[in-house]
Amino acid sequence: MSEHRRKPPQPQGGGRAAARRGQSGSSPGRRAAPRGATGSPSDSYGSDSYDSGGEERQYGGRAEARRAAQRSTGGSRRRAAEPARGGRRGGPNGPGRGRGRAAAVPDKNRLIDYPRVGKYGWQRWMPSWKLVSGLCIGFFGSLVAVAGIGYAMVGVPNEENAAALSQNNVYYWEDGSQMVAAGSGQNRQNVTIDRIPKAMQWAVISAENKSFYQDSGVDPMGIARAVANMARGGDTQGGSTITQQFVKNTYLTQEQSISRKFKEMFISIKVGTKLSKGEILQGYLNTSYYGRGAYGIQAAAQTYFGKEAKDLKPNECAFLAALLKGPTYYDPAGNEGIDTSATKVANTKRAKARWSWILEQMHNDKRITDQQYQDAIKNFPKLQGRKASKGMTGQIGYLADTAKKYVLNHSNISEKQFDQGGYQIKTTFKKANVEALAKAVKKVEKEKLDPENRELDKHVQFGAASVKPNDGAIVALYGGAGYENGHFNNNADTSGVPVGSTWKPFVLAAAMEYGTYKSDGVGVSPLSKYNGNDHLKVRKNDGTYVLKKDNTPFFQENESDYPWGYISLRKAMEQSVNTPFVQLGMDVGMKNVADVAEKAGILDGSFAELNASFALGTSTPSAIRMADAYATFAAAGKQAAPYSVTSVKFNGQEIDGFKKPRVTRAMPEKVANNVTDVLENVIQNGTGTKALPLGRTAAGKTGTTDENKSAWFVGYTQQLSTSVAMFREDPKSAKLLSMNGTAGEKSIHGGDVPTLVWTEYMKAALKGKPDLGFPEAEKIGEIQDELGAPSPTPTPSVEPSETVTESPSPTPSESSSPSPTPSDTCGFFGCENDGGTDNGGTENGGTDGGVSSPPAPTGTSENGGNTRGNGNGGIFGGSEG
Repeated sequence: MSEHRRKPPQPQGGGRAAARRGQSGSSPGRRAAPRGATGSPSDSYGSDSYDSGGEERQYGGRAEARRAAQRSTGGSRRRAAEPARGGRRGGPNGPGRGRGRAAAVPDKNRLIDYPRVGKYGWQRWMPSWKLVSGLCIGFFGSLVAVAGIGYAMVGVPNEENAAALSQNNVYYWEDGSQMVAAGSGQNRQNVTIDRIPKAMQWAVISAENKSFYQDSGVDPMGIARAVANMARGGDTQGGSTITQQFVKNTYLTQEQSISRKFKEMFISIKVGTKLSKGEILQGYLNTSYYGRGAYGIQAAAQTYFGKEAKDLKPNECAFLAALLKGPTYYDPAGNEGIDTSATKVANTKRAKARWSWILEQMHNDKRITDQQYQDAIKNFPKLQGRKASKGMTGQIGYLADTAKKYVLNHSNISEKQFDQGGYQIKTTFKKANVEALAKAVKKVEKEKLDPENRELDKHVQFGAASVKPNDGAIVALYGGAGYENGHFNNNADTSGVPVGSTWKPFVLAAAMEYGTYKSDGVGVSPLSKYNGNDHLKVRKNDGTYVLKKDNTPFFQENESDYPWGYISLRKAMEQSVNTPFVQLGMDVGMKNVADVAEKAGILDGSFAELNASFALGTSTPSAIRMADAYATFAAAGKQAAPYSVTSVKFNGQEIDGFKKPRVTRAMPEKVANNVTDVLENVIQNGTGTKALPLGRTAAGKTGTTDENKSAWFVGYTQQLSTSVAMFREDPKSAKLLSMNGTAGEKSIHGGDVPTLVWTEYMKAALKGKPDLGFPEAEKIGEIQDELGAPSPTPTPSVEPSETVTESPSPTPSESSSPSPTPSDTCGFFGCENDGGTDNGGTENGGTDGGVSSPPAPTGTSENGGNTRGNGNGGIFGGSEG
């Protein structure tokens, strides 16, 4: 039977009575039937109609009609137009028959009307103004409640924290015995506000907290910035009022956390209600850190100006206020050991800029008169030099300084925290070694120098360091004449003193490991021959010559004009002849030389420009770093970073981060042992013979620079590697001075005074210890003579440990031997002396291979085109100790 002939089910809403009502729906006095009830086509939702002439009612009764009307007023026109989901159109469950699935009735009684009822599309998800305002009120109400609870729970501590009281730091020798107790405990004295000049008070207020006398003691925006910084991984500093800083200095630790910041805020509010502004300002100035171990305005006035706080002038007050920004970066004396950017020059520039800005702010704020401003701005205050604190005399000051730098650079401890004291630092320094090194320097100084009667013996300085190979522990150092004598620069960890020919072993090591541009990676044997004559042009890898800035050929000089001819690299190292190593460095590539030096332990921040003279030691690493790098040769190629601290405790609690540095492989064992074999020969037969009185197996290298401005000796056994530097320095400009004429000698070389100091120290340091010798040096590389070298004639094989004597060994002093004529030296690319007469340097090098002035960098990295910036030559590039 077809579907439209089926008998439809009875309507739900009332049967025949409903039908009669539908028929009479148009009668007067009666309601109009709902749409579809008349049976007319226009009233029907579907194209199929029932043959009862309207007997089928669309809605099941008045209740149903009301519900339908409610649905239609809800705005669901689309739903009303769609067929009900109960069945097909026109079917028994369709719109022409049943009511389909009823829409859910909105709950108007929800607490939060979201998503919004009766809204569709984007309007459904747009919160109403009632909801937004309600949430805001709730949020701020919660904040007020939390703030109230916090304010009630956090009280002002009854006593100052331990840090604010300032304690001593205790340093210990390697064996655990106490070296010195030093700190700022003796360098603090509180003064009352009436003894602090008004200029000092207003300098701080104008610079840091202009609204000090009006605010409640907190800066909400500053706290918000601090919290935001903390959330981003930064610190919580910045934006504090003077009250907050006083609270932090006096009652809280220096930890940087959100909880501490909020605690600081609540305590500051309470402090602001209990103390007067004068008391708060007095407390702040008495607890602030001004650098140089000075806590409080009274100690700062005495430290920097040698006067009482009450006697400070406006220009001096502005300077001390500038220090509060951070004495590490604003003390003109510099703090390069803590941060390489904190040099004397940079710090002075920063200090003057902030000092003048503070004076300007004071003037703008009407805190000083026009005349006072004019008088102050013209005179940057004259500062006192650093002074030795109790116990920091002799070498102790330099030892503690080195250990302090190491601690600051291997932890999150700030200089301010460290100087507040409470730390126990165990060092690697051995008391007997330190005393032996100082004694060796003093003995040689007394024998060789007479500053009272010889002008050229004045201002001579020494720096030295001794390191354990295969470990890195610094067992001794010599930093200078002592704090008590006004010498505060640590010469063992200094910068600016070129190392001269002590750099040549790195050139040889690079040649052995990497070979030259023409060897396809095959290492160079130390028996390879290079031209050792004086005044030679230097070739680049493409066969062209290195040029100076004026485009004339650069000529490399030796110390003397002795005609060595083609000699082995071993012989060139023995007599410290310059020309072979400059050409070898070009053939190997100065970048490879730098890489070998860096792996051995030299910091790239101390590297000079990678030009031709880089091979001759224009770089300026510290004595500590040179001793550590040579310790890599002593340890058969194993490298350990130098360290001076083995443990740190704070109030008895161990601090992490001070484990012994890891030992790594820096170069192949064969390379290191062959370098050692060559350097043994330097002491046995070359420029280092004054080390022979040591009486045991040792290796080393001498070094001298232009005009004898510095002289070095670096040597080692398997037990110790020690470097000694000697130089003269202008006390006013800190520029190096020539040592020509020093000690009554025409010139000073690394094989002279520095070698004597080294030998004297090593005798004492190694007394009673066995002579361990060195590992056997295996044959390495291939003989690769320089281009232009004559073809070798058959000769008996020579063991590497034998001394090669291609030419007689002249006494390493000023030689008057004749120079070769221009036609004597011709090579593959033509005669060496066929152009130019300028030697390319300001002075000849030292007897043991001095540095000539470098040529202008040209070409690729192979010829010195790459540049590494000069940096500090400190133990850790000036940033560590």
